[in-house]
Amino acid sequence: MNKTVLITGSSRGIGKETALYLAKNGFDIVLHCNRNVEKLNGIKKEIEDIGQKARILQFDISNRETCKEILNKDIQENGTYYGVVLNAGINKDNPFPAMEDSEWDDVINTNLTGFYNVLKPVCMPMIQNRKGGRIVAMTSISGLTGNRGQVNYSASKAGIIGAVKALSRELAKRKITVNCVAPGIIESDMTKEIPEEVVSTLIPLKRMGTPREVASAVNYLFSEDASYITGQVISVNGGMYL
Repeated sequence: MNKTVLITGSSRGIGKETALYLAKNGFDIVLHCNRNVEKLNGIKKEIEDIGQKARILQFDISNRETCKEILNKDIQENGTYYGVVLNAGINKDNPFPAMEDSEWDDVINTNLTGFYNVLKPVCMPMIQNRKGGRIVAMTSISGLTGNRGQVNYSASKAGIIGAVKALSRELAKRKITVNCVAPGIIESDMTKEIPEEVVSTLIPLKRMGTPREVASAVNYLFSEDASYITGQVISVNGGMYL
């Protein structure tokens, strides 16, 4: 297949599972992190054991010049990406009246501006490659419904949805699809403290989702079966509402 996919934030959780899932389905993977390079070395080996190629990039997605420099260099040396999964992001929750300026700025600059910083250098090479492609951005149920204490996070994730819908129209004629996956409450270090009764109350399926279940949705959007799907938001949330 020789199709390469860049996955930001792939050292753990949804990003890691997506990298392994896509590798098992024939994609070469460009792993990314901001800090945890040691973790990526193990994931890189797992991908290579599957029989696919993998390499590692390290940069802060909120730093535009660094994104441009590293991504341009990687493309020049290794070729254009077939697809991108925009998974890296942060949250800094606080009720809005108590929210610090830095909590707003950091979340918006990482989650929303990071979308621009990563895609801007890779988008034109994908177009010029003339072989189509896939872009999947990770949003959240908070971007669809809002959530208390997450005005900054909800704003960033809702902004991604708007950006994806607009970009999907621009890239459709190039046969590059652009979609969102919106996870609900997914098993992770951040959610393990959520009480069982809260899970049962909020989620009709009465359990958290797994990173692999989110990765499966991303994998589907990368498949040929999904070639007519663009500008959409696929929710993976167990029927959850907030």
